[in-house]
Amino acid sequence: MIDHITLYVNDLTKSKIFYEKTFIPFGYKVCFGEDGNYWAFGMGSGTFFEIAQNKNTEKVTSCHVAFRANSQKQVQQFYEAALAAGGQDNGAPGLRPQYTESYYAAFIIDPSGHNIEAVFEKRNQNES
Repeated sequence: MIDHITLYVNDLTKSKIFYEKTFIPFGYKVCFGEDGNYWAFGMGSGTFFEIAQNKNTEKVTSCHVAFRANSQKQVQQFYEAALAAGGQDNGAPGLRPQYTESYYAAFIIDPSGHNIEAVFEKRNQNES
Protein backbone atom coordinates (compact mmCIF):
# COMPACT_ATOMS: atom_id res chain seq x y z
CA MET A 1 0.00 0.00 0.00
CA ILE A 2 1.25 3.45 -0.81
CA ASP A 3 1.60 5.84 2.12
CA HIS A 4 1.89 8.98 -0.02
CA ILE A 5 2.93 10.22 -3.43
CA THR A 6 4.17 13.71 -4.23
CA LEU A 7 3.92 15.48 -7.58
CA TYR A 8 6.06 18.52 -8.17
CA VAL A 9 4.12 21.35 -9.77
CA ASN A 10 5.05 24.60 -11.49
CA ASP A 11 2.45 26.75 -9.70
CA LEU A 12 1.42 25.45 -6.28
CA THR A 13 -1.49 27.87 -5.81
CA LYS A 14 -2.98 27.11 -9.22
CA SER A 15 -2.49 23.36 -8.71
CA LYS A 16 -4.04 23.41 -5.23
CA ILE A 17 -7.18 25.08 -6.61
CA PHE A 18 -7.25 22.62 -9.53
CA TYR A 19 -7.01 19.55 -7.30
CA GLU A 20 -9.45 20.87 -4.69
CA LYS A 21 -12.09 21.12 -7.44
CA THR A 22 -11.05 17.95 -9.29
CA PHE A 23 -11.14 15.80 -6.15
CA ILE A 24 -14.69 16.79 -5.14
CA PRO A 25 -16.17 13.57 -6.67
CA PHE A 26 -13.72 11.48 -4.63
CA GLY A 27 -14.16 13.43 -1.40
CA TYR A 28 -10.41 14.09 -1.09
CA LYS A 29 -9.62 17.30 0.80
CA VAL A 30 -6.53 19.19 1.91
CA CYS A 31 -5.44 17.80 5.29
CA PHE A 32 -2.25 19.71 5.89
CA GLY A 33 0.50 21.64 4.16
CA GLU A 34 2.14 24.99 3.87
CA ASP A 35 1.50 27.73 1.34
CA GLY A 36 4.44 28.04 -1.04
CA ASN A 37 5.79 24.63 -0.11
CA TYR A 38 3.33 21.71 -0.36
CA TRP A 39 -0.27 20.51 0.22
CA ALA A 40 -1.47 17.02 1.16
CA PHE A 41 -4.89 15.64 0.23
CA GLY A 42 -6.22 12.83 2.41
CA MET A 43 -7.33 9.78 0.44
CA GLY A 44 -8.41 7.62 3.36
CA SER A 45 -6.64 4.81 5.22
CA GLY A 46 -3.71 7.12 6.00
CA THR A 47 -2.80 7.60 2.33
CA PHE A 48 -1.99 11.04 0.95
CA PHE A 49 -1.63 12.63 -2.47
CA GLU A 50 0.72 15.59 -2.18
CA ILE A 51 1.62 18.44 -4.47
CA ALA A 52 4.82 20.38 -3.89
CA GLN A 53 6.20 23.55 -5.41
CA ASN A 54 8.94 22.82 -7.93
CA LYS A 55 11.96 24.75 -6.67
CA ASN A 56 14.04 24.16 -9.81
CA THR A 57 14.21 26.66 -12.65
CA GLU A 58 13.24 23.99 -15.19
CA LYS A 59 9.67 22.82 -15.70
CA VAL A 60 8.70 19.61 -13.96
CA THR A 61 8.86 16.30 -15.79
CA SER A 62 5.32 15.05 -16.23
CA CYS A 63 4.09 11.74 -14.86
CA HIS A 64 0.93 9.66 -14.83
CA VAL A 65 -1.26 9.01 -11.77
CA ALA A 66 -4.50 7.01 -11.82
CA PHE A 67 -7.16 7.28 -9.11
CA ARG A 68 -9.54 4.37 -8.58
CA ALA A 69 -13.18 5.39 -8.92
CA ASN A 70 -16.19 3.64 -7.40
CA SER A 71 -18.33 3.84 -10.54
CA GLN A 72 -18.45 5.01 -14.14
CA LYS A 73 -20.49 7.96 -12.89
CA GLN A 74 -17.65 8.97 -10.57
CA VAL A 75 -15.21 8.82 -13.52
CA GLN A 76 -17.54 11.17 -15.42
CA GLN A 77 -17.82 13.51 -12.42
CA PHE A 78 -14.02 13.59 -12.06
CA TYR A 79 -13.63 14.41 -15.75
CA GLU A 80 -16.21 17.21 -15.66
CA ALA A 81 -14.79 18.68 -12.43
CA ALA A 82 -11.24 18.61 -13.79
CA LEU A 83 -12.26 20.33 -17.05
CA ALA A 84 -14.19 22.97 -15.11
CA ALA A 85 -11.10 23.50 -12.93
CA GLY A 86 -8.94 24.22 -15.98
CA GLY A 87 -7.62 20.77 -16.85
CA GLN A 88 -7.09 19.79 -20.46
CA ASP A 89 -8.86 16.80 -21.99
CA ASN A 90 -6.56 13.84 -22.61
CA GLY A 91 -9.24 11.20 -23.13
CA ALA A 92 -12.97 11.46 -22.46
CA PRO A 93 -14.70 8.92 -20.21
CA GLY A 94 -15.18 5.60 -21.89
CA LEU A 95 -14.18 1.98 -22.10
CA ARG A 96 -10.52 1.22 -22.81
CA PRO A 97 -10.62 -2.39 -24.09
CA GLN A 98 -6.92 -2.21 -24.94
CA TYR A 99 -6.33 -2.53 -21.15
CA THR A 100 -9.19 -4.87 -20.15
CA GLU A 101 -12.75 -5.24 -21.41
CA SER A 102 -14.20 -3.53 -18.31
CA TYR A 103 -11.60 -0.72 -17.97
CA TYR A 104 -13.56 2.56 -17.91
CA ALA A 105 -11.44 5.68 -17.59
CA ALA A 106 -10.97 9.37 -18.28
CA PHE A 107 -7.71 11.31 -18.61
CA ILE A 108 -6.90 14.95 -17.85
CA ILE A 109 -3.73 17.01 -18.14
CA ASP A 110 -3.26 19.07 -14.96
CA PRO A 111 -1.78 22.62 -14.87
CA SER A 112 1.80 21.25 -14.70
CA GLY A 113 1.35 18.75 -17.54
CA HIS A 114 0.76 15.60 -15.45
CA ASN A 115 -1.57 12.98 -16.95
CA ILE A 116 -4.24 12.37 -14.29
CA GLU A 117 -6.66 9.48 -14.69
CA ALA A 118 -9.79 8.21 -13.00
CA VAL A 119 -10.49 4.52 -13.60
CA PHE A 120 -13.29 2.13 -12.75
CA GLU A 121 -13.23 -1.59 -13.40
CA LYS A 122 -15.98 -3.97 -12.38
CA ARG A 123 -13.36 -6.17 -10.73
CA ASN A 124 -12.60 -3.28 -8.31
CA GLN A 125 -15.84 -3.92 -6.44
CA ASN A 126 -14.63 -7.27 -5.16
CA GLU A 127 -11.17 -6.15 -4.07
CA SER A 128 -10.40 -5.44 -0.44
